[in-house]
Amino acid sequence: MSELFDEVDEEVRREQLKKLWDRYSIYFIALMVLIVAAVGGWRGYQYLEAKKAAEAGAAFEKAAELSDQEKHDEAEKAFTELAAKAPSGYRTLARLRAAAEAAPRDAKAAAKMYDDIAADRSIGGEWQDLAKIRAAGLLVDSAPYADMQQRLEASAAPKSTFRHSAREMLALSAWRNNDLTAARKWLDAIAEDGETPPGLRSRAEALAALLPPVAKS
Repeated sequence: MSELFDEVDEEVRREQLKKLWDRYSIYFIALMVLIVAAVGGWRGYQYLEAKKAAEAGAAFEKAAELSDQEKHDEAEKAFTELAAKAPSGYRTLARLRAAAEAAPRDAKAAAKMYDDIAADRSIGGEWQDLAKIRAAGLLVDSAPYADMQQRLEASAAPKSTFRHSAREMLALSAWRNNDLTAARKWLDAIAEDGETPPGLRSRAEALAALLPPVAKS
């Protein structure tokens, strides 16, 4: 008798499942199609991005070869073209290299290119700071100390990635502009930072030796 009830229950379950399938099968199939399409789309996107990155890498290498051959005008053009169409990582590198290639031709124009990179918040803080340092390096011999201070003071703060270079350029700019108080301030910051690179520390000590002694009160 129990076997008969079991068969009846099984038949009822099959009938219920059939009704559910008849009612909802179209939604299930649609869901499966969407999942397959999404996976296929993601795989396709990954393939295209990998292809773009490979093409950008090859183009970057060719532009770098032009630079190594001292064909700076051609290299600048190649890096500029790459910056306009490359994926984000290569785009930033190409912009930096284009500015570097422009520097021997026109330091002020190259500094402007670096300034544009430094103002681009989409690339991240460290890239922006690097561009600031590069721009300042091109202008340190000619810009007023106030301009260099505006450019570099934030980058010279403790724990800043490029603080050592920023402090050195600020000290040098202050010295060249005859602001001895500011020069001493930055030379002291270099001397007191235990992580200052040895070469930079030696240059700072040499510059400090050129300063007149502090007048005693």
